Amino acid sequence: MIIIGIAGGTGSGKTTVVRKIMERLPKGEVGIISQDNYYKDSSHVPVEERQKINFDEPAAFDWDLLLNHLEELKKGNAIEMPTYSYLTCSRNEETIHLEPHDVVVIEGILVLSDPRLRNIMDIKVYVDADGDDRLIRVISRDCIERGRTAEAVIERYQRVLKPMHLLHIEPAKRHANIIVPEGGHNEVAINLITDYIKGKLPQK
Repeated sequence: MIIIGIAGGTGSGKTTVVRKIMERLPKGEVGIISQDNYYKDSSHVPVEERQKINFDEPAAFDWDLLLNHLEELKKGNAIEMPTYSYLTCSRNEETIHLEPHDVVVIEGILVLSDPRLRNIMDIKVYVDADGDDRLIRVISRDCIERGRTAEAVIERYQRVLKPMHLLHIEPAKRHANIIVPEGGHNEVAINLITDYIKGKLPQK
């Protein structure tokens, strides 16, 4: 099983890069794992306290479960991937059934930050973007999809997202084999990664 990690800051365009890659590949041939699904469950934390959780540091993730699931996939076993709610800041009861694939793409802000995870990756990609562009995307996404006000998003960006990006996310760039500036607009990089994946898929 080939594992491809795609990291980058919040709002950098990681999800767009992954979506465009998947659109160019045979449907159902590549498994997708979002690191966001592996946030630690916070349902035991009072609702008012959940909003104070730092979701942009390594300690927020259940790395052991993520690594265990990847190992199970490599062994040829299916997994039940957890799902996470940004509205309640807790893990959902529903899971996503994921069968083994020849190629698995795992994307998230910190997928290059854990050495155990990096060591089992075949390709490490970092999606780079200007800080102002990332902030604009975060405001747009969080206001529309997560019901937050622009003021709250900007306050959180300055208090948490920006310092955590500089401390944990940006330094992981040095571990990348491929750096993709301009995110989903970088068709050359997207085509290169897509061609690599196609070469690893069974020929039919």
